[in-house]
Amino acid sequence: MRYQRAEHPLKLNGLAAAREFFAGCLAESDPKIERLWVAHLDESLNCVHLTDHVGDEFGTDFPLRSIIADAANHGTVGILLAHNHPSGDPRPSDGDRRATRRLACAAEAMDCQVLDHLVFGGAQCSSFRQLGLL
Repeated sequence: MRYQRAEHPLKLNGLAAAREFFAGCLAESDPKIERLWVAHLDESLNCVHLTDHVGDEFGTDFPLRSIIADAANHGTVGILLAHNHPSGDPRPSDGDRRATRRLACAAEAMDCQVLDHLVFGGAQCSSFRQLGLL
């Protein structure tokens, strides 16, 4: 796992801003390796903390506990997730759906909301919010 400090003020207010930001994050990495990016946002939708979790060609861990701990430590109001599928298929897998639901439930208990989870496959991107999964 790698932590990065977000440039302030990095405002991620909406799907277009999130898609552009995370596409840039993923563009700098090997598309054959799955990576999960987690952005923690404040009440103004400014990114206050950003983490990068590197997996392999088969997937990456979904570190629910560390995401929730980071949310508590940073006073997170909203969480944005993004990861890539090395297969090139941008559709969320069943495992993606389960993990995101678990995170959304845990975050809700802390008055925090999972705002969206973007799945990139090649040049395409799926949004859990647009698909009605959040």
